[in-house]
Amino acid sequence: MCLGIPGLLVEVDPPTEFATGLVEFAGVRRRVSLACVPEAVPGDYVLIHAGLALSRIDEEEAGRVFEMIRALDPGALDEVR
Repeated sequence: MCLGIPGLLVEVDPPTEFATGLVEFAGVRRRVSLACVPEAVPGDYVLIHAGLALSRIDEEEAGRVFEMIRALDPGALDEVR
């Protein structure tokens, strides 16, 4: 079993052999592989596992995941809107 966490794609890097971009998680930004979601654009939520964006998800679905995380840890994700 794996856990995928939604992140907001804030920047797509210039094209190279493997697509990458900058994704924000509760105020923390990380570069991730966009190889599985080359159609993703800034403003999209993407589901991340082990540094790889597996799929795009809509804002409503991302919100549901954030609420589940908050239910487990009420202080988690304080910066996520």
